[in-house]
Amino acid sequence: MQPSEQAAAAPNLGVLDRELCDCRACPRLVAWREEVGRVKRKSFADETYWARPIPGFGPADARLLIVGLAPAAHGGNRTGRMFTGDRSGDILVEALHALGLANQPTSVAADDGLELRGVRFTAPVHCAPPDNKPTPGERDTCRPWLVRELELMRPSVRAMVVLGAFGWQALFPAIAAAGCWHVPKPRPAFGHGTRVELGAADGGAGLAIHGCYHVSQQNTFTGRLTPQMLRDVIGAAASEAGL
Repeated sequence: MQPSEQAAAAPNLGVLDRELCDCRACPRLVAWREEVGRVKRKSFADETYWARPIPGFGPADARLLIVGLAPAAHGGNRTGRMFTGDRSGDILVEALHALGLANQPTSVAADDGLELRGVRFTAPVHCAPPDNKPTPGERDTCRPWLVRELELMRPSVRAMVVLGAFGWQALFPAIAAAGCWHVPKPRPAFGHGTRVELGAADGGAGLAIHGCYHVSQQNTFTGRLTPQMLRDVIGAAASEAGL
């Protein structure tokens, strides 16, 4: 089955996440994630890598969705949990913890006890890509997983924080395909601190979308994204989501 068929058939997020973990639709990504899991980084040589697609993480009734890019080769692809096992995950979770949206400030392993409060992580691409750069075709092939995730979270989600331009550009076609909210034309451009309000297309609540620079080391080490900047964006979105 293709992702479009598998995702559409999932009756809830638990089933969606399990089905996603077995996806092999993109040959280049399958080969890369498995090669990384075999070769490993020297500092993780004794660990068994997950080396499969990474599902979303967080409660099914989350009111705030944080959208990234794709799993990191030696982070999520190693640990099996999104934003886990690398510095980007620690920076993000530290900000959530400071805002009362996570029970601890670090994200190091899938069994470390991390709990998100009213927040869920997801991404438009669920496999680690070479050089952190999925192709447009891989992004589009993976889209049905995000579309179904949005449909299933429709009753609860009220705001999103989108980390980086890739996630921003990939999100709006998924929102349009889900059919729950109106997508403006032309589609809004990405920018740190950008806020877009989407009206409901189905009679439900609207959706506030906030842009934020990605929590990559390229941004955090250079000061382009500071911890305070990250907390400010997440805090504003959380407030709109009622958290």
